[in-house]
Parts: sequence; C-alpha cells; structure tokens
Amino acid sequence: MESKKTRVRQTFPMSKIENQRTRSVAFSNHRSSLYRMASELVDLCDVDIGIVLFSPVNNPFSFFHPTTEAVIERFLNPNSQLSESTRLDADQARNTVNQLNNHLNAMGKRLEHVEEIEYAQTLVQLSQMEENSERSKWKSIDQLNVDEITTFEAWLSTIISKMNYRLEKLENEALSLKNASSTS
Repeated sequence: MESKKTRVRQTFPMSKIENQRTRSVAFSNHRSSLYRMASELVDLCDVDIGIVLFSPVNNPFSFFHPTTEAVIERFLNPNSQLSESTRLDADQARNTVNQLNNHLNAMGKRLEHVEEIEYAQTLVQLSQMEENSERSKWKSIDQLNVDEITTFEAWLSTIISKMNYRLEKLENEALSLKNASSTS
C-alpha cells in the first residue's frame, strides 16, 4: 500500500499567483512570517536589518532595526561610522528591545513558577482527598454533612477549572507548534 504524499516539504516553482485575492492572502501571510524571522534574527544575532515590501496593490510595508536612519546610513556607507544622533537612537532602540526581552523572559519564568505552585497545591489537595476518602470510603453521599459536601463541591470545581486551564494551555502549545512547523 502506497503512503499518501503530503505537501509539507515539497518545493514549488516560483510563479506569479494569478488570483488577486489569493495573492493578497499569500502576501499577508508571508509578510508576517518575514517580520517574525527578521525579529528573531535581531534577537539571536544582534544585527541591523531593514526590509521594504510593496503589497500587490502597491502599499509599502517596512521593518527596520534598530532605526530606519541607522540601517540606510550603514547600507549607503558600510565603512563609515554612524553619526552621533543616529548611533544614540540605535543604542536606545537596542536597549529598549533588550529590556523588553528580559522582562518577557522574567514574566515567563514567573508564570512557570506560579503554575508549578498550583500543580503542587493540586497534588496536596488530591492527597488530602485520598486520605478523606480512605476514612470514609464506604460512606454514602447521603451520609455527608453540609460542610463535607460544600468542601467536596469546591474541590471538584477547582479541579475542573484547573483541568480546563491545563487543557487549553496544551491545545495552544500544540497549535503554536503546528503553526511554527507549517511556516518553517
């Protein structure tokens, strides 16, 4: 039995897309992925980069880092030094990007820490529930008092909301991995 061939890693010849709507959609998708890749280059390699694109209807789009002036001046005069004001603007833009990246990384670590704490709390609650269920293993729900029922109900709703949050997070991660692999 022959396996189905997918279009994931096939190369296609470069040709103009004739359908205007399809061309606009393709431009929009490729533009955003180009910007994302340029931003990753800036983050990983600390490079100066400039991209100028024109849409199918001749609207200009651009991406420059650190500044438009710095990239153009460097392109026109690769061996000369940047002017003082351009260099200061470029340094300020780099510092801002670095600060934002550091802040983003710190927030990501803080979020991971909070999730670990919530996971540990859930495990503690589960172990407490197991202890309680061992004590009252054969106890019918009809024999529980009001406090035990409300505690059990609160625990169940907490577990359900945490499970839904975890499920949503896993689905988002899977979707982002799928999108990342399809754009690569």
